[in-house]
Amino acid sequence: MTWLAVTAEAIAAAGLAQAAAGWWTARRFAAAAPLPGGPRPPMTVLKPLHGDEPMLEAALASICTQDYPCYQLVCGVQDPADPAIAVVRRLQARFPGCDIALVIDRAQHGENRKIGNLMNMLPAARYDVLVIADSDVHALPDYLACLADTLALPGSGLVTTVYSGLPANRSLAARLGATAITHTFLPGALLARALGRQDCLGATMALRRQTLAAIGGFAALVQHLADDNVLGRLVREHGLAVRLAHTVCATTVPETGLSSLFQHELRWARTIQALVPAEYAASLIQHPLAWAALAVLLSGGAPWALAGFSLVWAGRAAAARGLQARLGLVRCGLATPAPIWLLPLRDLLSMAVFAASYVSDRVEWRGQVLHTALDMAEYDATSEGAAPRPATGYATFGGSNR
Repeated sequence: MTWLAVTAEAIAAAGLAQAAAGWWTARRFAAAAPLPGGPRPPMTVLKPLHGDEPMLEAALASICTQDYPCYQLVCGVQDPADPAIAVVRRLQARFPGCDIALVIDRAQHGENRKIGNLMNMLPAARYDVLVIADSDVHALPDYLACLADTLALPGSGLVTTVYSGLPANRSLAARLGATAITHTFLPGALLARALGRQDCLGATMALRRQTLAAIGGFAALVQHLADDNVLGRLVREHGLAVRLAHTVCATTVPETGLSSLFQHELRWARTIQALVPAEYAASLIQHPLAWAALAVLLSGGAPWALAGFSLVWAGRAAAARGLQARLGLVRCGLATPAPIWLLPLRDLLSMAVFAASYVSDRVEWRGQVLHTALDMAEYDATSEGAAPRPATGYATFGGSNR
C-alpha cells in the first residue's frame, strides 16, 4: 500500500507540474505581440440556437457590440415555437444598427442537429468569411478583429479560440463546471498549442466560404458527433493550418445541479475518449488533487501524504489564480475567481466522470440519443491519410453548445 501511495503522490506531482506548465503557456499567450491590423473583410457570424438558455441574450449581445466595420449576425432555429426567437427579436430592437437575420427552418439533414441548423442558415449569410460560434459564447469587442487578423496569415484555413467558463448562477454545479473549463481545459489547450498541435476548439470556428466548400460543406459534418474535430481534420488535409486567435472568449455554464453537470461532462468525456483513447487515458494526470487524496487514503493518513496533499492544493490554487490574472479573465468578465476550496471536489468529480466514460458509448443531448461508436465508424471510414487527431479540448456535438 505504501508503494501505491507513493505512486499516486508521484502522479499528483506530475499533474501539478502540468498545471504550472499551463500557467506558463498562458503567460506566453498573454505576452505575445498582437498581430498587425490587416484587412477587415465583411464577416457573417452564424449562431445556431435552441431554446432560451441562461445568459443567451448577453452572449448574443456581445456580438452586436463588436468593434468591427462590417459584419452580419445570422441566428437560426428549427422550431417556429422556439423561445430563442423572442430573444433575437429583442436584440433586433436593441441594436437597430446591427445587421441581424433570423432563419426559422424545420428541415433536418442528419444526426447532428447543430450542423443541420447551420445548413439551413448558410443561404442567409451575406459574406464570404464565416464565423461559426456557439450560442453561449461571450466575446470581447475585439473578437472579430482578432479572428480576421489570424485568418489573414498565409496558409490559414481555420481559426479557433480558447475559452473560459462563465457560471450563469451561484450554484455549486455552475462553479465546478466553470472552473473545469477555465482552469483545466483552457491551460491544457494552450499547452497543446505550444507543443505544436492544431486542435479545432468548437466554440468558435472561422473560415472562408471557399474553404468550407472545398472540404464538402456542412454536409461533410452532419453525420458526425464531433463536428469540430472533423472540420479541423478536413481543413488540415487540404494543406491549410488551424490557427489560434489572440483572444479569449467565455462560454456559459448553465447547470444548477450536480446531476446535470455530470451528464454534460460525461458527453464531452465519451466523445473525446472515442476520438483519442490513448491521450484521453493520459489526461488523468490533469487532476492532481484526486491523486494526492488517493495517496492519503492508501498511506493511512501518513503525515508525508497529508503534507503532499496540502502542497498540491496550494500549487493548484496558485496556478489557477495566476492564469486568470495573467489573462485578465475576471477583470474582463469572462470568468469568476477560481473557487480554491472546491478544487479537491472538482478533481474528484473529474475522476468520477472519467470512470463513467468507459461504461458506455451512449450520449444524450436535449433528448437526442447518439453513440460515439457510430461517429468513429464514419470517422475511420473517411480518415485515410488524416492528420493526427486532437488530444485536448471539449468536443462540440449535436447542438448549439459545447
